[in-house]
Parts: sequence; structure tokens; C-alpha cells
Amino acid sequence: MTTWVIKIGTSLLRGNDKYTTFDIIKNYCSYISRAQKNGNKVILVTSGAVGLGCHKMGFKSRPKEIISLQATASIGQLHLMALYEIAMNKFGYKVAQILLTRSELGSRKSYKSASQTLKRLIEWDVIPIVNENDIVSDEELKYGDNDTLSALVATAISADQLILLTDIDHLYSSDPKINSTAKPIKDINNSTELNQLELENGQTTWGTGGIKTKLTAAKIATESGIKVQLADGRDPKTLGELLEGKRIGTVFHPHPKPIGNRKSWLSHAIKPVGEIYLDDGASEAIKHKGASLLLVGVKNVSGNFISNQPVKVINNNGIEIAKGICSMSSDAIKIGINSKLETTGSPLVIHRDVLVLTGE
Repeated sequence: MTTWVIKIGTSLLRGNDKYTTFDIIKNYCSYISRAQKNGNKVILVTSGAVGLGCHKMGFKSRPKEIISLQATASIGQLHLMALYEIAMNKFGYKVAQILLTRSELGSRKSYKSASQTLKRLIEWDVIPIVNENDIVSDEELKYGDNDTLSALVATAISADQLILLTDIDHLYSSDPKINSTAKPIKDINNSTELNQLELENGQTTWGTGGIKTKLTAAKIATESGIKVQLADGRDPKTLGELLEGKRIGTVFHPHPKPIGNRKSWLSHAIKPVGEIYLDDGASEAIKHKGASLLLVGVKNVSGNFISNQPVKVINNNGIEIAKGICSMSSDAIKIGINSKLETTGSPLVIHRDVLVLTGE
């Protein structure tokens, strides 16, 4: 049995002169149902709520105001789920709607709850349909166009593979629209290659939109031992071939030593509310000796937070090296830094079990 998470982008669900949006969804669902019948499990992460909402309202362009986007998404989400439900019912499967936001996944309790719910649904042979909860999201009304969300879902359920369906056939060495010599990239073999590709995307116009978020998704998933395939989904047959094990598009190979579910959550799902600055000794201890962070190694703190909230850990050069759940409030840390009292031991700031390295 293989557990797949499949992400379908907005551009793939737009109807055209030949096919309606429902025709497109029905074709995708036919291949998903075939995979289910073969004993595999599928979770679908879908975009398209805002686009369908715009269509239903007759808008010629996507609204820019956040409230209008949220209202449009609320209209489109209902229509989107109805299309998936009708399509999957034709193939004998039930669907379930799962709406998530970053703040929800940033809570360990909510993250585990989402994981358990998704696992129970696939045990019941129900197809979970996941989307960001655009109606209440107050950030950018998207979670990296659902790319990041799909990777977090994949890690939450310990999926075997993540498929990112988009409107390009591969990653390329540069933007093929402006560079005729751009070469397709068929394999990303390790984190070094992926980090280099991310760096290049941060410095050029290639990949500043959709590709950049797909690289982020690939990094999250591969660190957790999940294989990622990016492929052109404009022909739904491609999904069928992928679900049969065919190699298509760009393959991101999983890390041989996965960081684990909890570390992945710490690294990618939480949203830090403050920063803790370390001296060189403390930085060395947590990076290379597997140590917990003690107050004696803290130079400064920024932000206002209470205990058991997530923070960034910054080294003496101003570079983030870790994230973790702080066992002390920002006020308590400031008092401890400024205190001249002699103590028999230094208080614990972040335990190693809730600390994950994120930088070089």
C-alpha cells in the first residue's frame, strides 16, 4: 500500500472551450479512484476556491482586498467541494472536507488532531479533500498556493509520496520562457542540491512565484523522508501514470535520515513569536553537541511571549540556527539575563526535544 498526497493547482482546474471544471475534476477523480481500488490511499490538497468564486460571481479579475477575497473563497469553496463530491460518488467513494490554517497547524495539539482525523478518514476509505481555510485566513489568503500545506499534510500522515501537479513539465535550470537554453532538471538528489536551487530562486526572477513555493514544499517533505514528484497535470492522464509508479517530471529524492514528524512540525509548521540571541558557546553546544539551550548562553531576547511558545534562535552573527518551544517567558529571560545573583545552575530555556536546527 502506498499513501499519496496529491496537490492540484488552481491553473489546472480552470475550464476551457473543450472541458468544464467538472470534466477536469472528474478525470482526476477517475485516476484517484483507481488507485484506491488498487489498495492505495489518497489525500487530495486542492486549490481553486477563489477562482471558482470569481466565476460564480462573474468577476473579470481576482479581488485584491482581503475581505473580498475571503468572501469570494467562501462562495467558491462550496462549489468546489460539490464538484469533487459528485465526481467521487460516481466512482463509489465518499469525500470529506478538511479546512486548515497555519495557526491551527502551528499548535501541536491541533496538528496531531488533524493528523489523526486524516488517518481515520483514509482508514474508512474516504477521500479527504484539503484546502486552506481562506475564509478566516488573515495572511495572504494562501498557504504558498497550497504547496506548503500539501507538504505539511504529507508529513502529518507520514505519506510515502507527494505529487505536485502544476502547468510545467519539469523544473528548469532557468526560466524557459526567457532562456531558450534552459535545461530540464529530472532529479534533485539531496538537500545540498535543493538548497542551491532555493538560493538561485531567491536571486532571480525564475521561480519567484509558484516554483519557489514548490521548492519549499519539496524541502519540507523530503526532510521527512517523503519522495516528491513535480509534474505537468494539464493532462489528467499524467496523474494516472504517476499513481501507477511511472517516473514523470522532476523527482525530489527523500533524505536518507528523516528528521521525524515532531522535528518537521517544529521546523516548518510553527510560527515563531520572538527571537532569542545566543553567544558563540551556546550556538556551538546546540549545533554540534546536541545540547539543550540554557539561560547562561542567552545574550538577548526580542518579542513578548509567554512560556511554551515558539521562538527563533539566532547566533552571534544574526543568523537563525534553530527554532524551538521556549520554556520561559520573554520577561523571565530578561530578568535572568540582567540578574547578578549567583545560582547553582542555569535555568533551561529550550529543551533539546523541542529544538530543531534550521540554519547552517
